[in-house]
Amino acid sequence: TAVAAACISSLAQADEAAAPVPDNALSFNIGAVNDYRFRGISQSRFDPAVQGGADYVYNPLGLYAGTWLSNIKWIKDAVDASGNDGKGSVEWDIYAGKRGDIGHGFTYDVGGLYYYYPSNNYASIGANANTFELYGQLGYGVSYFKISNAMTNTFGNVDSKNSRYYDLSSNPEIGGGVILGLHIGHQTIAGSSGGVSNSKFSYTDWKIGVSKTFDDLAGITAGIAYVGTNAQDTSYVSPDGKNLGGSGVVVSVAKTF
Repeated sequence: TAVAAACISSLAQADEAAAPVPDNALSFNIGAVNDYRFRGISQSRFDPAVQGGADYVYNPLGLYAGTWLSNIKWIKDAVDASGNDGKGSVEWDIYAGKRGDIGHGFTYDVGGLYYYYPSNNYASIGANANTFELYGQLGYGVSYFKISNAMTNTFGNVDSKNSRYYDLSSNPEIGGGVILGLHIGHQTIAGSSGGVSNSKFSYTDWKIGVSKTFDDLAGITAGIAYVGTNAQDTSYVSPDGKNLGGSGVVVSVAKTF
């Protein structure tokens, strides 16, 4: 693995200077999943999704920006169920922020993320699905705690500004280049609609999985995870009556270049 290779290199060539980190770094990624889960809820109605994006990092200042896209079904499904013609089959994320070291093993990451759903007509049954969040993250080693706060209505929920998502995750290596992914999160939905509190849409999600990058397979990263939530409200039910937050297995493949 890259980590092992780096350790061996440092032992064999301890007197050599480390390779310089480039000031600017641009990368691209593409991948696929058997089920696109966002905060534990299926966005693709348990069907596969193709995903990809690009990231730019300016290392001297720790600044970064990026974009990412995926096919989805939840907007069309929800609007179709109301008797209208649902539109909005793509999620397009645009984000930027700053990250760096605090010292003593601690890191930080702050920024903003805009979830854009081109041509979506979710407002016909709720609020526009487009959502903007500000986030702050404190990390230590391979673990972090992150809070995301919605500065707009949240994913189509009416009067839901200041909804928050709490994310506690850890990604240690367990040997042979295999990364263990552990996560628990909690989504709160603020405000009310029609005099009824939106809090009934709040839920907790979790994930446990493993992933590995295969250098001999062109650097492809493969992963498998078991995900689930305690979401029970009918708003998280697919057209055929299945709970979109129900427990399931997500398999993924991705390549960064």
